[in-house]
Amino acid sequence: MRLFLLALIVCGAGVLSATDALAHAVTQGDKGYIQEVTGVHLFPFLYLGAKHMVTGYDHILFLLGVVFFLYRMKDIAIYVSLFALGHSVTMLAGVFFDFGINSYLIDAIIGFSIVYKALDNLGAYQRWFGFQPNTKAAVLIFGFCHGFGLASKIIEYDISPNGLVQNLLAFNVGVEIGQLLALAAILILIGFWRRQDSFLKQAYTANVIMMTAGFLLVGYQLAGYFVSA
Repeated sequence: MRLFLLALIVCGAGVLSATDALAHAVTQGDKGYIQEVTGVHLFPFLYLGAKHMVTGYDHILFLLGVVFFLYRMKDIAIYVSLFALGHSVTMLAGVFFDFGINSYLIDAIIGFSIVYKALDNLGAYQRWFGFQPNTKAAVLIFGFCHGFGLASKIIEYDISPNGLVQNLLAFNVGVEIGQLLALAAILILIGFWRRQDSFLKQAYTANVIMMTAGFLLVGYQLAGYFVSA
């Protein structure tokens, strides 16, 4: 489906044009709110969490890569749950225990996660190395990395300790709601695409686009790290 490929190109372009602040969809307005608010505010943080996921190009590209060749809902549920588990654990623990990773470095790792999954979908590891890495373990590990990416951003904004646990839990629930919304849209589009005779040929192109976007995101973030050092 050419429309899907076009949407993927636009999504990839969004990754490449994203500024450091946009890398995890925390806008300046949201940053100001996080810095200023105190006490328990469940619904605003629920909204911010959902917004983070549905506007996070890097997360969406990785999620697309994960489900690209999954056809059974049971398999999709397992892999998405592993990603959600990893994402939730490190985001919550990272903020609660004030443990972050340099934003440039963690965003570079997140870019690499897109590269990894695109190469996996292209069957590169079997051809190059003669073995297949454990895909479930990889999704969980990269889920940890994605969670640290957001935790590092939130820590920079000095979120108030007053109501921290409740607000973080609400934010995380929002992230999972956003992930389900993004997943539903992906599955609907890819479901129509798979019915086309040209799917397998276009699937190769789509994964090359994802891999290229991931490589450039890695380069962009590493360049930012060395320039800011």
